[in-house]
Amino acid sequence: MKKIKTRQIENSSVTIPGSKSISHRMIISAALASGKSTLTNVLKSEDILLTIDCLKKFGAKIEEIDTSNQIFEIFGFNGRPHKHDKEIYLGNSGTSMRLLTGIAALGNDDLTLTGDERMCQRPMTSLLSALHMAGVSAKSQKNSGTPPVTINGKDKLGGKVEIDCSLSSQYLSSLLMIGCYMEKGLKIILKGDPVSAPYIDLTINIMKMFNVKTEKINNTHYNVLPDQQYVSGNFIIEPDLSNAGYFWAAGALSNRKVKVLNVSPDSLQGDLQLAYIFKNMGCDLFLENDGLGICGKSLKGVDVDMSDTPDAVPALAVVAAFAKGETLIRNIGHLREKECDRIDAVATELRKMDIQVDTGKDWMKIYGGSPKGARIHTYNDHRIAMAFSIAGLVVDNVQIENENCVAKSFPLFWDVFEGL
Repeated sequence: MKKIKTRQIENSSVTIPGSKSISHRMIISAALASGKSTLTNVLKSEDILLTIDCLKKFGAKIEEIDTSNQIFEIFGFNGRPHKHDKEIYLGNSGTSMRLLTGIAALGNDDLTLTGDERMCQRPMTSLLSALHMAGVSAKSQKNSGTPPVTINGKDKLGGKVEIDCSLSSQYLSSLLMIGCYMEKGLKIILKGDPVSAPYIDLTINIMKMFNVKTEKINNTHYNVLPDQQYVSGNFIIEPDLSNAGYFWAAGALSNRKVKVLNVSPDSLQGDLQLAYIFKNMGCDLFLENDGLGICGKSLKGVDVDMSDTPDAVPALAVVAAFAKGETLIRNIGHLREKECDRIDAVATELRKMDIQVDTGKDWMKIYGGSPKGARIHTYNDHRIAMAFSIAGLVVDNVQIENENCVAKSFPLFWDVFEGL
């Protein structure tokens, strides 16, 4: 358990490690290529290390060659994962499970992916069904639509598939990344608008960097032509804006300018929008040559659709607890299928802090007030731990249980936090 020390921070500039979303996709793309790729500023978190371990078992050679700059050298398996007889463990990394299930579909032998207890409760039915339409044998071992899953892609014909991405855009990203290896490519039709849409554009952009092109007809129609190949190269990974959000939140609550360095206003990461939401709540926003900063003033509640930026919800909810009036966060039903049910988790912990919260199937309403200190249960969820730690800067007696769960996405979080 970590006790947060209340303090008046100074104007600060912080450096955030590489994006988790980009690190996953770039490492996988490099593994799909032939030849050597070099990736700089790779996030070294639990989830990324699980993806790396799996790709090694698929046949990629991956080595960290510079620890100070997080530089990794990757020799890919040219779109053909190797046979691996044992189950491959992916913890509670939903991104690893969904993206690597697609990569497993490129193999000619059974490949089985599993995870921890929570991972084995998280839904995979939509992705498994779509892979089946493409001629891939994709099965949930328990016939529950959840991991463990066993994939065999020896008959990967491809063609037209339909998929529901109302719970996760990663289902679509998984299909996009393998489409060029299908005999007929993939024509992907979504059954409705996807959640977390910016992550789809992120996937398409990274594929393009590795020379694989996707045709986006509209938000529910994508084509990937066959006979394309991932081409190795050298790339630098930008900072993780999901993790930047906690430090922008610190600026919002402390009335001090907190700048995250090396953030581009042109980033495709969806969580960049959190900075602009804080601006709408009354904060000053600073777009500068070396980064983006937030400084709070008189905070007011907002009404915001967070379907595209679900990872930012816990940080926004904590800031909203200090704002004047009500904050309605809408279209977040997919948060119930994350590392924990984040709607219920955030509401429960805010109520401990004497804040009124109403919830529904896909929304949360926070009534701003004067939060009190509390012992925060993190549900083994990194985003709950990091978001509620920010409240401890301005409220006495905030204690974070299982504080080491931040290692999932930001192992050095507490070091950066204490440097404020």
